[in-house]
Amino acid sequence: MLKSLFNWKVLLNLVVAIGVFVGLVWLTFRWLEYHTNHGQEIPVPNVINKSVYDAVKILEDTGLEYEVDSAEYNPKYKPFQVLKMHPISSSRVKPGSLVRIVVNPRTWAPITVPDVINKYSGLAFQRLDQVGLKIGDTIYEPSIQKDALLRVLYKGNAVNPGSRLPRFSVIDVVVGSGPMRNISIPSVVGLSVKEARAVITKGMFEVGLVEHEDGGKDESDIIYYQDPASGDVRDQGMQIDLWASKRTPAELRAKIEQLNAIYRMKVDTSLPPVHYDEVPNHTEPSYDPPVAAPVPRKEVPKPEPVKTEQPKASGSTGAKPAGSVAEKPKTATGGSQGTANSSKPATTGATAQQPAQKPKAKKVVVE
Repeated sequence: MLKSLFNWKVLLNLVVAIGVFVGLVWLTFRWLEYHTNHGQEIPVPNVINKSVYDAVKILEDTGLEYEVDSAEYNPKYKPFQVLKMHPISSSRVKPGSLVRIVVNPRTWAPITVPDVINKYSGLAFQRLDQVGLKIGDTIYEPSIQKDALLRVLYKGNAVNPGSRLPRFSVIDVVVGSGPMRNISIPSVVGLSVKEARAVITKGMFEVGLVEHEDGGKDESDIIYYQDPASGDVRDQGMQIDLWASKRTPAELRAKIEQLNAIYRMKVDTSLPPVHYDEVPNHTEPSYDPPVAAPVPRKEVPKPEPVKTEQPKASGSTGAKPAGSVAEKPKTATGGSQGTANSSKPATTGATAQQPAQKPKAKKVVVE
């Protein structure tokens, strides 16, 4: 067995196998050195603060691969300006290595418009501000949904919820101002149900009950009756009930009369019209303020004057007889002083007649 191992043929094959293995290993390393540029390095150029177009051109001329990524928009830097790079500048890499650069985007990343339609305007404004949208003009439109947000407008066009807009975009909003009052109801008799719906919606009313004569739901049926009637005034958002049929209103005269008896108020015109006479203008009477009743006065009894007798006159011819009663004094009035003086009794001799006593003043007691 050992003798066979040292046979020259075996040894020759062994040497050939070892040579082939060593050659393959040598060739592999040589290929790797060539493919990986072993021993060759180049510096990474500095492209920070350059535009992305200039940075890409510099990296291509240097023999480096590149990968562009965008960061969050920063208004302090220019759009498409290179903010970061990896590896950093002045690093030495092999030719063909990958350099990753971070670029400032052109504007803010787009955001999704939230669903704020038919929501209360105060909450809707807060939600729009949270996602980064700015409220521009607030347009008020008549609607039964008072203070509700009806539409969102961007550059004059309506925007649906879920649409993408740039962050901090200025949008206009349409808010309901409440229903309009006393709107004339349009006439839809003779129109199809589909046409009547469009006319009623345009008139800012709503379609209520739609009763088809045959019990179906064909939108091409003709309206032969409506309630309320055309020409009546109602508030915005009121419902209008419709009766439809495949026949024309002229063919349904009896049915219309029955509905009139139910939904129309009959006015009795047999009574004569009421005549109103104009009342002439007159001045309002003036009334004096009421006078307070006088307080009753308590009078003191009037004292009687004292009677005095005149003494007999001695030796006088023109004296009054003795025993005569002296006259009562009279109250003097303006212009009657001479009369008062003539009523005084005459005195003779040493004894003079005593003057009459003046009446005491009345005392008034006010209770």
